Amino acid sequence: HRFAATVQQGYTCFPWLTVRQNVEFGLRLERKSDEEIKRVASEYLHKVELDDRAHSYPKQLSGGMQQRVAIARTLAMKRPIVLMDEPFGALDAQTRADMQQMLLQLWEVERNTIVFVTHDITEALLLADRILVFSPRPARIVFDMKVPFAFERPPELVHTLEFANCAEELRQLLRKPGTEFHALKA
Repeated sequence: HRFAATVQQGYTCFPWLTVRQNVEFGLRLERKSDEEIKRVASEYLHKVELDDRAHSYPKQLSGGMQQRVAIARTLAMKRPIVLMDEPFGALDAQTRADMQQMLLQLWEVERNTIVFVTHDITEALLLADRILVFSPRPARIVFDMKVPFAFERPPELVHTLEFANCAEELRQLLRKPGTEFHALKA
């Protein structure tokens, strides 16, 4: 779609393509020039700190690195809307925290709208500007929270009283059967 792109929960690298070729994939579908494809792929490999792995294959990468490839491939397409469907769900805690900080840094430069689906309240509060809580089917918004934190979201934020209070407010809402939430970064 020309307005939106998606990063899935699972690792979505094409195993027969190198890291660089994975990032170039969407750009080739758009029939960009070879020069532009190489330039944009290099730019995004640098942004996700995988310059040195450009010629590696996905099986040679950790899960976090594979997810960085998927993020680079998606962002390289420069869509105004990015849907991220639990992209860090399968990662260990430290890699997940590193990826969250990387995503915040990328968003500061990209400034696109990210719809981030997560079941993790801490992750939603750390990454989002706005959190929506939905009712069971038919889904409707039952709560719309503007996240009260400044753009700078260091990992230590999770240890503040204000963060704990916001998290508890969301936990109470989610105790109602069938509710779920989605995080927005716009």
